[in-house]
Amino acid sequence: MVLFAAIPVLRAQDVALKTNLIYDALLSPTVGVEVGLAPQWTADLSGTINAWSVNDHRWKQWNLQPEIRYWFCQRFAGHFVGAHVIGGQYNFGNLKNNIKFLGTDFSKLTDQRYQGWMIGAGIAYGYSWILSRHWNLEAEIGIGWIYTRSDVYNCSNCGKKVRSNVPHNYVGPTKAALNIIYAF
Repeated sequence: MVLFAAIPVLRAQDVALKTNLIYDALLSPTVGVEVGLAPQWTADLSGTINAWSVNDHRWKQWNLQPEIRYWFCQRFAGHFVGAHVIGGQYNFGNLKNNIKFLGTDFSKLTDQRYQGWMIGAGIAYGYSWILSRHWNLEAEIGIGWIYTRSDVYNCSNCGKKVRSNVPHNYVGPTKAALNIIYAF
């Protein structure tokens, strides 16, 4: 009985569970939880994992992305801005492409494999539509900076390392989300 008395009473719109439909469609399942802190403030923690290879493409990674949000009207509804950090590990390779974006040459992932870690930070803007008493749909875009360190291998499956501890700074999109949310 004392244990249950110590648990705070949850009211509607105090806690929300979510998943990012964009990342889910890209086979990187995401789960998140958002907690109300004040009438216009929430804290969000989302995590993504991809632990498999598809068609000989190597895109394995995990990351955590905590975010503090300020809601312009009331939490869990309407416009919001946020500040987030991100951290995780990755193992990318055999991803055929010709993409060069804001100083990052993603085409190197065609013939080489990169295995390492990342940290970063960014800002975001989003909007949440109330669908029903418990369900919301939320869209969010974020930009920021990510610093990585990786080991580089000649091919996607071989173990011959050609460079160690290679640093890289990325500036650009750090978050793209279309979240389906259950609030309770």
